[in-house]
Amino acid sequence: MKKFLLACLAVMSLQVFADELVLRDDYPSRYVVVKGDTLWDISAKFLRDPWLWPEIWVANDYIENPHLIYPGDILTLVYVEGKPRLVLQRNEVVKLSPNMRDGQLDDAIPSVPLDSIRPFLSENIVLDTEHDVMSAPYVVSGDESRIISGVGDQIFARGDFGGYKRFSVYRKGDTYVDPNSGEVLGYQMRFIGSGKKVSQSGDIATITLNRSVEEVRIGDHVLPTPEETIVAHYFPSSPGDEINRTILSVEGGVTQIGQLSIVIVNAGAREGLELGNVLAVERQGDIVKDPYTDKPVQLPAVRGGLMMIVKVFSKLSFGLIMESNRPLEVGDAVTNP
Repeated sequence: MKKFLLACLAVMSLQVFADELVLRDDYPSRYVVVKGDTLWDISAKFLRDPWLWPEIWVANDYIENPHLIYPGDILTLVYVEGKPRLVLQRNEVVKLSPNMRDGQLDDAIPSVPLDSIRPFLSENIVLDTEHDVMSAPYVVSGDESRIISGVGDQIFARGDFGGYKRFSVYRKGDTYVDPNSGEVLGYQMRFIGSGKKVSQSGDIATITLNRSVEEVRIGDHVLPTPEETIVAHYFPSSPGDEINRTILSVEGGVTQIGQLSIVIVNAGAREGLELGNVLAVERQGDIVKDPYTDKPVQLPAVRGGLMMIVKVFSKLSFGLIMESNRPLEVGDAVTNP
């Protein structure tokens, strides 16, 4: 078991920052961290806008990530220099200096509920151009000329495989098009399975499948398995530039958008979005009839929820809906919080 020595002091200042940070009226004076908590959940118990927690968590200079707290830790309201603060308490002793902990890093609570989003972050990808899709290797046959294949089967794929050994199988899905400009923003590639290349003859590779979520078919594309590490600790922040975009789609084969849904936004690295950026979702206002003129009136947009950007491509991003106070829909506006 990998051990590590971790110093962690989490401090929350209970004051208003720049007229943005506001405490909840019913915030607790003491809270015990439990398994299943996230930093967003805990912050929401104290702050009206929980995504602002980086403004009130104080990092030690020698700790890369100050947000490592664990089940059983106690956040207690104390007064420091006359100001109310929450300090991390372990072993029933309040520590205002770094607190040492020996344990597994995976035991620390995450920023957001990773179990809900892990498949979308580690498997589904977006390719920028149709050329990227069409130039990728593709399945030409299954073992014994089978049309479909599954775990344990061998498949034969054709293309340029480079020096890679491990590959994932994808099926082209939706084409993402900007609703305003008509620009093609990317091509969805749905994860189908994965395997290891066991041999190659010319441009034909033999791949043994060791995992599949659907049956692999002739024509599916084969790409090197991304070496991607799931980010456990997102640091919420406001985008550096003004964002005025749209929800294009919702992942997971569902039509309803609610809390913890993964949505596709028509903005990415090109627009300056980064992991952890928080965006507001605004529902278009209803059209009602003026009681005096009988003419239609467009009501203003209303705040429908908040999302955090959890995966960024060049012209698209995946956003996790963290809060939803009304039904959300594809086409809703996405703006700065």
